[in-house]
Amino acid sequence: MNGPQAAPPGPPTTPDGHHIIVNGRRWRASDPSIPDVLRAELVAELMRARREVRTRGDAVRPCVQDAKVALGERGDPWWQQTPDGRRGRLASTMRTLLRHRDGSTICPSDAARVVGGQDWRGLMDTAREVAGELVARGEVRVQQKGVDVDLATVRGPIRLAAGPSLGR
Repeated sequence: MNGPQAAPPGPPTTPDGHHIIVNGRRWRASDPSIPDVLRAELVAELMRARREVRTRGDAVRPCVQDAKVALGERGDPWWQQTPDGRRGRLASTMRTLLRHRDGSTICPSDAARVVGGQDWRGLMDTAREVAGELVARGEVRVQQKGVDVDLATVRGPIRLAAGPSLGR
């Protein structure tokens, strides 16, 4: 009887770890600082959206784009993010996690952890600002204790819920 087998290695990477090599072609690697639990959710949502492209076509492509940006595979490179790129990645992460959780809320810190790695706490003010922008577009609702609240006046911990314009 054979013992446990090691997981197959992933595709080869460039020496700096910024890209993977698939069939001789370079593709941007996912941000390695994303916590495993959140990475699994983002990848699961990406795979769901990719499967739906076959049946729903262009209607679901924004979901694929959001998941790829959240993972750091599109948009600003994760190793040299600009302030605007960071905000865009926060928004994509919030939308992707809300789609994946399908009816459950997320904490803004989930998005900050994806984008900021170990320095996620420094992104919390920006994450709340980005949430406010998503509220204005109807993509997100802000809640406290399960009740919708005004982000401009609420104090304390909040949760984000899918808004009527989120799209799935």
